[in-house]
Parts: sequence; structure tokens; C-alpha cells
Amino acid sequence: FLLRLRGITARGQSVPFEFPEVPPFTGSSYMRLIRSEENSVSTILSPLVVVAEDSGDTRQMLKRALEVKGYRVLEAKNGQEAVQITRELRPQLLIVDLNMPELDGLETIKHVRKMKGSSEQIPIVAITAFDVYGMQEACRDAGCNEYISKPFDLDQLDKVMKDLGF
Repeated sequence: FLLRLRGITARGQSVPFEFPEVPPFTGSSYMRLIRSEENSVSTILSPLVVVAEDSGDTRQMLKRALEVKGYRVLEAKNGQEAVQITRELRPQLLIVDLNMPELDGLETIKHVRKMKGSSEQIPIVAITAFDVYGMQEACRDAGCNEYISKPFDLDQLDKVMKDLGF
């Protein structure tokens, strides 16, 4: 833990607070307070999701939809940004558009899967508007966990995330 504090309630009871180390990031953060049986309060960070999408409108739509559900979201405009964020921050989920500049989605997935440590196990959801024959299989071969064709609705994304344990 980065910080441990003790607070005093109005009745004079001592209440411990523990704040875990928070990784540096620039996205929105959401904290959930969990009250334990001992009346101590600890903070737990919501899962961090990286949305790698070159379309600003789609990126913003996904970001807002995920934030409403309590996730922390970081945006990447291309595959290189997604790989860098993943390497540095180890998100719990990566959503990757397959058709991006600088480093496409398939190459992004391959780069992430080659990383050592927890990044090689991060669930990856591929999204694409170019759903051509063999693309889903190519994504699975690259290490993708789930595949969604555009246009998609948010219920589809919810189902995929539930299937992945979110």
C-alpha cells in the first residue's frame, strides 16, 4: 500500500483507511469504496480498459459507455500508442480496432501477446468494419479473445465483456 491512514469517527472510533499504489495514467479514474466487516474502508480501482481506435467518434462512444459502467478508460489513436500504454500500465482489457494507422490491429495484438508478464494474458477484443472471410480466424491466431463486427451495439460489447469475466 502506498498510504495508510487512521480516521476518527464522530463517536471517537478509530477507522483505518488503506490506499493502494495507483499507477500513473491520464485517463478518467473511478474509485469504488468497499466497506468491510471491521468498518474499515479501502479503495479499489476499477478495471483499466484501453480503447485503441483511430475513429475519434467511435473511441469517444466506447469510452463514455465504459465509463458509465465504472471502468477507467485510456484512449489510443493507433496501435503504437496501444502497445506503449499496455506495456507501461498493464490494463485489464484491450479493445482494438483492426484497421488503424501506424500499427494495425492484428500487429498490435501480436505485439501485446509477445510482451512478458501479465500483458500476455490481457483479454483482447477486436472490432472491425472490414469483416472479410478469414479475418476472425486471423484474429484468433494472433491471440485475440473476442471479435465484434461493426456496426455493433453496446449490448454486444456487454455480452462479450461478461463472457470474458467483466
